[in-house]
Amino acid sequence: MPDLLAAAVAAIGGAERPGQVTMASAVAEAIESGEHLAVQAGTGTGKSLAYLVPALRHAMATQSTVVVATATIALQRQLIDRDLPRLAEALKPVLGREPQFAILKGRRNYLCLNRQNGGVSDDDSDVLFDPTDTISPLGRQVKRLHEWAAETSTGDRDELVPGVPETAWRQVSVSAQECIGAQRCTFGSRCFAEKAREAAGKAHVVVTNHALLAIDATSEIEVLPEHDVVIVDEAHDLVDRVTSAAAGELSGPAVEGAARRSGRLVDTAEDKSSAVDALRKAGNALEIDLRDTPEGRMDILSDALAATLTAVREATGGCAEAVRAATKGLEDDPPRLAAARMALATLDDLHATADRILDTFGELITERDDVVWLDRPAADDSRRPATLRVAPLEVGGLLRDRLFGNRTVALTSATLVLGGSFTPLAIQWGLPAQQDDPDLPWTGLDVGSPFDHPRSGILYVARHLPTPGRDGLPEAYLTELAELIEAAGGRTLGLFSSMRAAVQAAEALRDRIGYPLLCQGDDVTAQLVKEFAADEQTCLFGTLSLWQGVDVPGSSLQLVVIDRIPFPRPDDPLTSARQRAVATHGGNGFMTVAASQAALLLAQGAGRLLRTMTDRGVVAVLDPRLVTARYGDFLRRSLPPFWTTTDPALVRAALRRLHDAP
Repeated sequence: MPDLLAAAVAAIGGAERPGQVTMASAVAEAIESGEHLAVQAGTGTGKSLAYLVPALRHAMATQSTVVVATATIALQRQLIDRDLPRLAEALKPVLGREPQFAILKGRRNYLCLNRQNGGVSDDDSDVLFDPTDTISPLGRQVKRLHEWAAETSTGDRDELVPGVPETAWRQVSVSAQECIGAQRCTFGSRCFAEKAREAAGKAHVVVTNHALLAIDATSEIEVLPEHDVVIVDEAHDLVDRVTSAAAGELSGPAVEGAARRSGRLVDTAEDKSSAVDALRKAGNALEIDLRDTPEGRMDILSDALAATLTAVREATGGCAEAVRAATKGLEDDPPRLAAARMALATLDDLHATADRILDTFGELITERDDVVWLDRPAADDSRRPATLRVAPLEVGGLLRDRLFGNRTVALTSATLVLGGSFTPLAIQWGLPAQQDDPDLPWTGLDVGSPFDHPRSGILYVARHLPTPGRDGLPEAYLTELAELIEAAGGRTLGLFSSMRAAVQAAEALRDRIGYPLLCQGDDVTAQLVKEFAADEQTCLFGTLSLWQGVDVPGSSLQLVVIDRIPFPRPDDPLTSARQRAVATHGGNGFMTVAASQAALLLAQGAGRLLRTMTDRGVVAVLDPRLVTARYGDFLRRSLPPFWTTTDPALVRAALRRLHDAP
């Protein structure tokens, strides 16, 4: 393995790094032994090559497929557009032939030519404009999609830049459940999704996303090619992505939309329209009931809402039977068949969700596998309805049985060690707490980072500030932030625990500091990051997506400010339910759930500072609890090993020296 990695690195023009060599050998050993592996590899390690080289060697030697799953589009594009093409060319002389690779996503991510060419329409209630009306905002976006359809060779939504809103994309895409099948479709031979699946079936490495990996692992339908090895990159995000993929939702307008779709198909069938009427009435009742239901986690289901959910479940089932009967034998009518598939997919989903919610409340709280809550939109958001949501309490058992139990898995990220241990995340993934468990052995390996953190960065904790409260940022925080920015000469990324705090800080400081200040929401995030990187004096404030999604090397970013420890909201339905479940079984719910989540985000945020070997700077945490609270040590041990201080004068002097350096 070292020789193969060396050949790949030399051909690409890079330099081998000790952590990269160690990681590549560990991944190769895991594939050979079948023992699962978790690898923490800091930024700059070159972890993509470290797992791609052994993955390709294994796939080509055994004529099998390795799946690489990522959380972000950016990493997928990096792998497909840069890393794998260069690696395939470099390894061809060594392996004797060129490795094949492909990218595969869920069908909804590909343009459907049948849908785009008028195979079926969608007039759900949230579409306020005729999509063919090029004067309306929606119409203009759909027109763009039709023009793009004539040019694209992949139909991949992510290749459309700038992108379009979900409302517009739905006009030209279908889910797997809605697809009528390539054999019946007029455009089957040209189908973008089918071409992607065909290419994936021939590839040695298939790049996909966490959501599709979750669907493949949790459903009875195989959506990925047969494979014996999975590499999970950005593995710190795996639990959240799998949870989202396994969640369901139910609202009055969604039920009404299903009734409307069904009505267009069963109106001509005798004695069938009553099923549609029943569904419409159930949807109206659900909308009324949800108006009176308190927002947040639901531990008890009222009799009235239970009766309404039962009506929804029965009505969706009856309506589905009516649609199937009315559209039986439509093989020669693709447009009507497509409309039927779309209606049935929606009905089946609503039926399953209603049934799942009802089943949840049939169990004791301590025995429940799911969490149910009501999500109510903000008062000024009239487009989003009150929605019942249901999600798994934990996904570890599911992953243990369906992912780790069937194939070898290597998980990697720059942030996997929390509080000095792999165990917190391993338990969430479904791996045993002990690595030497005979039933499911695994290895945790930290290959370090090429960065000299103590020499390159300072962790400053503003111990002298008051503990943050719930009423916005205290004036002392704003003053501290302004002084830090002035010392740094701008060059600041402000990471805030809420958009309200980010906006408050931006509005307060724009008149206080002598540097340009951008705030998330002023423009699309990608454009803001581009402007921030282009001007060394510019500051950028924002919230969650900036904690994990910003890569700005060089002197444009020398100060990362975190306003407070990013604990989840105490009333967050999933977090609170998970904490309660841990406590019920004798554990510490706060440390296991809330502190682990905060540690993960803190590490991700602090990781924005050093992106290259020459970067220098400061991570400033304004929340004094990082050094004063009992859990502070756990959180600090989750961060990169920066030199640490609580002296404000010292850190401002360091920032000034950095600013004045040539």
